[in-house]
Amino acid sequence: MNWLKKDFNIMTWVLIPVAIAINVAIGQIVVLLRLPLYLDSIGTVLVGAVCGPMAGLLTGMLSNIIWGLAIDPNALPWFPVAGVIGLVAGLCANAGLFKSWWKVVVTGFLIALGAVVSGTPISVYLYGGITASGSAFITAFLLQTGQDIVSAVLSTNFLIEPIDKISTALLAFAILQGLSQRFVARFPRPENVTAEKGQNRTQLFIAVGVVIVLVLLAAFVVVRILG
Repeated sequence: MNWLKKDFNIMTWVLIPVAIAINVAIGQIVVLLRLPLYLDSIGTVLVGAVCGPMAGLLTGMLSNIIWGLAIDPNALPWFPVAGVIGLVAGLCANAGLFKSWWKVVVTGFLIALGAVVSGTPISVYLYGGITASGSAFITAFLLQTGQDIVSAVLSTNFLIEPIDKISTALLAFAILQGLSQRFVARFPRPENVTAEKGQNRTQLFIAVGVVIVLVLLAAFVVVRILG
């Protein structure tokens, strides 16, 4: 239990509500704008990276539970997926996959796989494949082309989730690289996000640049599919 006590220090409990607020605020904006991405797990990945997998798991689950109970009931059933996202982010960070932008891309892809596996059954059996997110337009289009519901949901998820989760992980990484090392050192696992010496600013710019490219790519793909 020593590692659990270490991960849940005072800074962890301070960061969790901030991360939840980030998740809910950005997630609600994305839902209202019907964007094809989600971007509602940036805070969860932040906590998982610097506080450990169990803290990430708790943050993700609480985010969707609070979001669902207070604002949008459609967010509530996704709390297991949000928990998986935080758990995988923390495990990847513990394994050293949060120290450079290209490793964070790998982390985002692994998070996306976890989200697809845990989220597809919820989408299919609870919502019939058509959720409140902007990506539902793609699922509806694929259903019209003759695909069965499971194939349509999986196709949509494998298209959107990697772009979304890689963007989410890179944004979290950019935020952490923009913080002072002295401040980051207060969290339980600062070594997880320590970039190579002298590379912090470079890593930040690269991460933001890759996110912009990914978002533009997502918009292009959606336009091509729906157009």
